[in-house]
Amino acid sequence: MRTTLLAAICAAFLTALPAVAQEATPEPIQVMVLGTFHFDNPGLDYRNAQVDDMLTLARQAEIAHVTEALSRFRPTKVGVEWKPGAADADYERYKAGTLPPTRDEIVQIGFRIAKANGLPVVYGLDTPMSLPFDDTLAFAQTHDRQDIIDHIGVVSDANVAAQEATLRDKGVAATFRLLNDSASALASHGLYRELLMLGAGDQQPGLETVLAWYKRNLGICAHLLQTAQPGDRVLVMFGAGHLPLLQQCVRETPGYVLVDALDYLPND
Repeated sequence: MRTTLLAAICAAFLTALPAVAQEATPEPIQVMVLGTFHFDNPGLDYRNAQVDDMLTLARQAEIAHVTEALSRFRPTKVGVEWKPGAADADYERYKAGTLPPTRDEIVQIGFRIAKANGLPVVYGLDTPMSLPFDDTLAFAQTHDRQDIIDHIGVVSDANVAAQEATLRDKGVAATFRLLNDSASALASHGLYRELLMLGAGDQQPGLETVLAWYKRNLGICAHLLQTAQPGDRVLVMFGAGHLPLLQQCVRETPGYVLVDALDYLPND
């Protein structure tokens, strides 16, 4: 009798184990990294695409089409390419309808999606820093390695030309699809490996440039991990050059699931 009772208790305990384990597992954090282009022509990149006025009625309709599609992700948080806290005041004014018109993509895309989903804040995730690229250029010129810089320029110019042509001929949604193709973004990211060839012995300007780029993106990753909570769906919106490293951040972090922006961006 005692043996039968003990067996029944053990069976009941073992049967309950999977449910207990399941309850103890935190909900995954889903992150969509959206690579974007700069709507307001700030001229901050190595090569900069020229963008027409994104406040025209035609462009505003295209932007609305993109934001409505991305809103299907139902983000619980939106993180953008501003420093922590930098979006607070502007987003409050945006929600109140008192923010003056601006072409900035963070407002046009990030704020719009956040407001549409009823989010109280927009999170700045950036860690801005300058890349010591001048030293790298100088090393290339004085060590007969200008070919590396020239190749990077050719690839960058081709990327910019493709972006400008796509925006001109196919519109905003197509441009976002172009920029968020992970394979193409990773191929362009490989140019940083070429910079590592610009150095010798203790003089490593190419390495210092690449280290600064990685440090910035690791800082963004840190801000993301410090902001997200189990069960969140986070839209992270940064210049397309950040796409490979920010996607790597999400893929390699336990409990995080990477969501492909191409699954949500419109095809038309």
